[in-house]
Amino acid sequence: MAEEFDDEANEAFDDEAREAFDDATSEGDETPQAVPEEAVSEAERLTRLAEEAVDDDAAEAYREHRDNLVEEHDFTARVREEDDTLVLYPDEWIEDDTVQLERIEDTDRAIEVSLSGPDHGAEWEAVEAANAAVVDAVEERYGPDHAANVRVFADFMGNHYLKRVTEATRAETEEFLTEYYPRNAWPSKEQESIVAESVELVTDVVDDGVPGT
Repeated sequence: MAEEFDDEANEAFDDEAREAFDDATSEGDETPQAVPEEAVSEAERLTRLAEEAVDDDAAEAYREHRDNLVEEHDFTARVREEDDTLVLYPDEWIEDDTVQLERIEDTDRAIEVSLSGPDHGAEWEAVEAANAAVVDAVEERYGPDHAANVRVFADFMGNHYLKRVTEATRAETEEFLTEYYPRNAWPSKEQESIVAESVELVTDVVDDGVPGT
């Protein structure tokens, strides 16, 4: 699913700016990268997931998570469609959602990541298979209500973080319970009353051994 932006924003980093970018980065002056490598990698991962998502809400969630991530470092993310490249621009270059070329002085501050490499489809399939095994184990041992809750938890972890439910951090679990579940699940009263316990049961069934996890 392609990411759409204002045409002027897409074309802002034009041939002239790109040539200046190449000249600046070829001079050998190394400036410490303002966005940490791990944040750039995560922004790339989330952008790929957004492009691959079949659900518009999931795609938007990936983009929102990415944008919030780079905003913490005072950068703005854009996808340059003509060469399928994620570009992170310093916020001061942006006005009204458009890159202002006259503000570009230190062109090497922009960060470019090609999105033309391998996708994450196979990785998602592996994550989903592992999560489905946990859901089945919970249902077998604790019943359909707990399993329904863990299924929602699996959707949240797989679609938003491309992670197994067994890899959820405390912050991700809290986000699921307080934000995602109330807005996106349609539980029965029984399921809603036991959701926190359902999440805790993931550890119990995995400790006893679930194939594929």
